[in-house]
Amino acid sequence: MQNNLLRYTCQIALPGFSEASQQQLQEARVLVVGAGGLGCPAAQYLAAAGIGTLGIADFDVVSVGNLHRQVLFTPEEVGQHKALVACEKLQRQNPGIKLVPHVLKVTSDNILALLQEYDLVLDGTDNFDTKYLLNDACVLAGKPLVYGAIYQFDGQVAVWNVRQPDGSFSPNYRDVYPMVDDSQVPNCAEGGVIPTLAGMIGCMQANEVIKFITKTGDLLAGKLLLVDALSMQSRVIKLGKATKTSISALPQTEEVPTLSVQEVKQQLETEGCVLVDVRNQAERDTYHIGGEHVPLEALTEEAAFLASDKPILIYCASGKRSGEAVKRLKKMFPEKEIYSLEGGMKAWREQV
Repeated sequence: MQNNLLRYTCQIALPGFSEASQQQLQEARVLVVGAGGLGCPAAQYLAAAGIGTLGIADFDVVSVGNLHRQVLFTPEEVGQHKALVACEKLQRQNPGIKLVPHVLKVTSDNILALLQEYDLVLDGTDNFDTKYLLNDACVLAGKPLVYGAIYQFDGQVAVWNVRQPDGSFSPNYRDVYPMVDDSQVPNCAEGGVIPTLAGMIGCMQANEVIKFITKTGDLLAGKLLLVDALSMQSRVIKLGKATKTSISALPQTEEVPTLSVQEVKQQLETEGCVLVDVRNQAERDTYHIGGEHVPLEALTEEAAFLASDKPILIYCASGKRSGEAVKRLKKMFPEKEIYSLEGGMKAWREQV
C-alpha cells in the first residue's frame, strides 16, 4: 500500500479523507454491471481512485453506435467483448488493482451468485428488466446499489438499499418505480442521448461509490437526483428514510429467441422467413429491410403474418421493441418459431 500512496496523494489530502480512507478503497470490491455509457466513465474513475477489486459484467460487444458515449472503446475494438476490453485497458491504467471481467448476461439464474463476490453494485444498464433484477437481487442479498439512468438530456442518480443505523434499509428502485412497461420507453439507441450526459451521470455514480466506501459526505440514499443537461439544473427529491416495499423473490428472466444479422441473411437466402417491422411509420419510411409493417402497439390486432409456416423474424431499431413483441407473441402462440433481430436495424446497418 505504501508504494501506491504517491498515486493517491491528492485524494488523501482531502478534508475528511486519509490513508485509512484509501485503505478502505483498496479493500473494497465493486461490481459494475453494464460497460456502456454509464459503466465506462464510472469504471474509469473507480479504477483511477484505487478500488481494490473492480468487476465488470457485460455480455455485449463493441459496436460503432456505442463510440460516441462509451469512451473506453475505439473503432479498432468493434466486435470485441466490452467486459474484456474494459478490464484490459483499466488494468493498464492502474496495475495496482484487480480487474475481473464477467462476460455474461445477468439473469435471475446467476445474479445472486455473482453478487456474493462483491460489497457494492453500480448499475450501468439501459433496460428496465435488468434494473428491476439488479434492484431485487441487491435487496435480497442486503447489498447497496448505485443507480444511474439517462435518456436524451435527462439523468438520474440514487443509492438504493443502504442499511440504516436502526437496521432498516433505505428506499429502493421499486419504491420510486413500482413497475414500468419497458416497451413504452425508448432506450438510448431509439430515443437518443447526449454523450456528455453519460459521462456526467457515470461520474456521479462513481462519486457515490467512493462516498459510501469511505463514509464521507452526504450519500444519495433516500434521495433521487435529477439532472437536466440542457438547462444544467438539478434537484434532489427526498424519498424518505426506509423502504416501503417487500421483495421476497427475483423476477424470472425471460429469454428472447434471437437471430444475428448474419443468421438472418443466411435464412433469407435459403429457406426464407417472414419479416415484421414493429417500428413506427416515420422510422420505416427512413429505412427498412422489407416485410410486414405492424407497429408494436397494433401487434396483437394485426397478426395475420402468424398464418405462415415459415420462421418469423421481428425487427425494430435496437432489438428492444422486437424483443417485447416476441415475448408477447410467444405467450399467445408458444408453438410458433418467432425470433427478434439481435441489435435491430442499428446492427443491420453497421454490418450489411
